[in-house]
Amino acid sequence: MTVAIVLSSVLLALVLALALMLPSINSPTVPFGVRVPAQHAGDPTVIRQTRIYRRRILLSGFAAGGICVVIYAMTAETLLLPLSVLVLVGLWYGCFFLANHEIRAAKAAGGWYKDLHQGIAVDTELRTNPPRFPWLWLAPALIITLATVVIGLTSYPTMPGILAVHHGAKGVPDRLAAKSIGTAFSLVFVQIGVTALLVGIAAAIFRSRPDIDPAHPVASARWHRQYMSLSAKALLGLAAMIDLGMLGSSLLMWTGTVTSWAPLVVVLPILAAVLVAIVVLARNNRERDDAEGNTGLTHRDDDKYWRGGLFYINREDHTLLVPRRFGLGWTLNFGNPRAAMLLAGVAALLGLLITLRFDG
Repeated sequence: MTVAIVLSSVLLALVLALALMLPSINSPTVPFGVRVPAQHAGDPTVIRQTRIYRRRILLSGFAAGGICVVIYAMTAETLLLPLSVLVLVGLWYGCFFLANHEIRAAKAAGGWYKDLHQGIAVDTELRTNPPRFPWLWLAPALIITLATVVIGLTSYPTMPGILAVHHGAKGVPDRLAAKSIGTAFSLVFVQIGVTALLVGIAAAIFRSRPDIDPAHPVASARWHRQYMSLSAKALLGLAAMIDLGMLGSSLLMWTGTVTSWAPLVVVLPILAAVLVAIVVLARNNRERDDAEGNTGLTHRDDDKYWRGGLFYINREDHTLLVPRRFGLGWTLNFGNPRAAMLLAGVAALLGLLITLRFDG
């Protein structure tokens, strides 16, 4: 069994498990991205659509596995990992949209928000007494990047004249380039770029708008602060693991090592970090019950700002990031012009990194 098959199978299993778990770990008042009052969270339509969604997801997993077999039979191993995962994610969101549509229809037909007192709760202390950013968690990424630079500078004189700048799915170098500072240290630029990007996203999370439950505002605000801190730590930990993968790949390039397990040097640390982040965030993705009394208010029905329950578009909201309705973490406010600027910046960074890898 090749490395590509192993990695594809592990990643597919991870994505499939997350897709199956999400209805249970997301807030019960936003089933499949639809805002519903708490008293309708257990509506028969919601329960039925959850059951149908999971059945469809399992069938999608078999379909994605079949795609893997076809791709492997055609010997295109380099496409095995990205295509198999993309197929599963595409089918996953198709299942999500079907459930979203049915629950929205039931909500409208049943008048679930009729005669309810809707409200908005705000944590005013987020600006005057914000939670501390976990800067200490940035240290591993910085140390690994600095170590990569130091090792690279030390070993540069003894590096081979021709460097393997990319390895295929079987670990065999499939792209070579003459030794130069740009070539030898191309992955250092990747480390710097990725670390800066993830730190920026983590900082933006601390300035995001919380989705506080007006029925239990104190407990909800407390949970939001803790979840922000956990999310930032998860991102900084992911940055460190990506940097570690880049360090391992750099060592293979600098020493001219050829081995079938070369792809694992990059992928395993990242997969491990992603798995830990998913487990930690999933365990803390829902507000915990406490003794706080119910104010009698319910969340404002704001479905009009969520296209398909996934994409938030509100030009009147100046926040860049908002909590996801289905999934873990945050999503962009696509009605904010800064979202387009951020996406353009990420695209430019990726283009630069790809250029460095190909032309270095």
